[in-house]
Amino acid sequence: MTRVALIAHDEKKSELIEFAQSHEEQLREYELIGTGTTGKRVMEATDLEVERKESGPLGGDLMIGSEVAEGLLDGIVFLRDPLRAQPHEPDISALLRICDVHDTALATNLASAEFLIEGLAD
Repeated sequence: MTRVALIAHDEKKSELIEFAQSHEEQLREYELIGTGTTGKRVMEATDLEVERKESGPLGGDLMIGSEVAEGLLDGIVFLRDPLRAQPHEPDISALLRICDVHDTALATNLASAEFLIEGLAD
């Protein structure tokens, strides 16, 4: 089964929730994982099941990165807040780098997220 991670910085969580709601039918076809708070909010707002890792600042980004390194993820939707510094920026950079190393699809905005979930459906 196709496995997709859902991650969003605090200022982008509402956008990810709306995205998940409007694409719920398609996302239901995937096995979803997410960082702690994001995964919880997606499950509360939809009927989707999300395997929750730790919150990003507590290592959730690294946990998802490890799944990329193990070849267990097909894609990541990571809505990042480009206007605010994040206290766990090194973890975020590591996740982005591991996606590049392992050629894993990574969407960091809504436009690319649309392409990612539609592309994985093919």
